[in-house]
Amino acid sequence: MVMAFLATSVGLKIPILFWLPLGVMAGLSLRGDQVEISPKLRLPAQFVLIGILVIGIGAGIYQDIPRVLVASFWIVFIVGTANFFNFMDGINGIAAISGVVGFGLLAFETYKDQPEIGLLATFMALACLGFLPFNLPRAQVFMGDVGSILLGGVFAGLVYLASHTLLDFLCMTSFLFLFYIDEITTMIIRLCDGENLTQPHRRHIYQLLANERQIPHWRVSTGYGIFQLLVGVSVLLNRKYGVGNVLAVLTVWLIIFLLCNNFIRAKDYHGNRLS
Repeated sequence: MVMAFLATSVGLKIPILFWLPLGVMAGLSLRGDQVEISPKLRLPAQFVLIGILVIGIGAGIYQDIPRVLVASFWIVFIVGTANFFNFMDGINGIAAISGVVGFGLLAFETYKDQPEIGLLATFMALACLGFLPFNLPRAQVFMGDVGSILLGGVFAGLVYLASHTLLDFLCMTSFLFLFYIDEITTMIIRLCDGENLTQPHRRHIYQLLANERQIPHWRVSTGYGIFQLLVGVSVLLNRKYGVGNVLAVLTVWLIIFLLCNNFIRAKDYHGNRLS
């Protein structure tokens, strides 16, 4: 995946200030797969690297908003997405399937007007697809931090490059809607329970389904991919009607997710709390 990203970026003449920081961040993540790196060191390094990317390229949405605020938002967004993708990579196939769907939708959305971004997204989707046979239904190879953080960082970075309006941003971030919303709701629940967010846990919806309910990993991962595909397609179909309609569609999907979230967390088949 790293080689696919770097080779494609160079071949498409993507700015070096885009692919080099993400490549270095992947290298740091690879080291983190080998030895434990404290979040107190890892996160600042990620913020510095993504800061170089965002400030160096100078893209994004401004519209009379102070550039320092816009740059800060994009830095947090890209670092956050990279780590969210990593946190959601906890069962066989879920990160790769979601990567195929997310990058595939992103390629479809951007290829016509921004072909370089569309092609890079296409190759990332293909890299995820090529990884799947080694990780599903049984894992022969794990993606690790090097794969998942790279995928999240590249996805968010491409959204950064391709977003020229709020509508662009909403549409493209919806392509990873399920990852965002599962992670955010789980973080809120853990904060309310007084947990340390840096500590490992098994409280995401996909973890509850795969671990507590013993649903095979491939079914959970495929279900996430189908759900994400439905969200993305419904948003694209409503894009032409403007921001209000896209927000309405996302609100409907949010309600559906929250209802499923409450049902799954309520009780397992033996009456025990899952949340």
